[in-house]
Amino acid sequence: MRLYHRPGSRSARARWLLEEIGAPYELITLDAESKQSDEHRARHPLGRVPAIDDGEGFVFESAAILLQLADLHPEARLIAPVGTHQRALVYQWFSFGLTEIERPAVELFAARRRSDAEAEAEALERFLLAAAVVEQALDGHDYLVGDQFSVADILCSGVLAIARRLELLETLPQIAAYLERLDARPARQRAYSDVPATK
Repeated sequence: MRLYHRPGSRSARARWLLEEIGAPYELITLDAESKQSDEHRARHPLGRVPAIDDGEGFVFESAAILLQLADLHPEARLIAPVGTHQRALVYQWFSFGLTEIERPAVELFAARRRSDAEAEAEALERFLLAAAVVEQALDGHDYLVGDQFSVADILCSGVLAIARRLELLETLPQIAAYLERLDARPARQRAYSDVPATK
């Protein structure tokens, strides 16, 4: 298994899952120039990361990679069996994380950087509405699916971590505690060892 990676990017999600699984993998770190090379565009047509080579070909997009890796390693118990209710909840949180949390979070971050108060207020409202759903889901629970750490936590915590960078965690106590629990996992610490800590 080869993982094409850039520190501080979505590829850290795939690296975290590989570390949780404990399977051997080769980490290939790309710089900005090599990401845009023809060689890498054969792996990811937009010249982005992550991409993996699973021995049969390339797969790109972090959500697809996470689901594939979890399926390849059922012994790690990071995803429920196909057809179960808990498997459906994994799909639910993947969709929710990418559409309802990540999109307004990225828009909020961008609006703050360009000092667009109107766009910031709109994105903040949508982000907090989505974050409230996660706050409720975590009330009395350590994890999102079946009170067991799963691939859904890797994806959702990755998008929720932007709340830390935006200094919103004071209003989101369940998410703050959730991120602290996940930050303490040794596999996560190894996966993010090349990223400066932000608190």
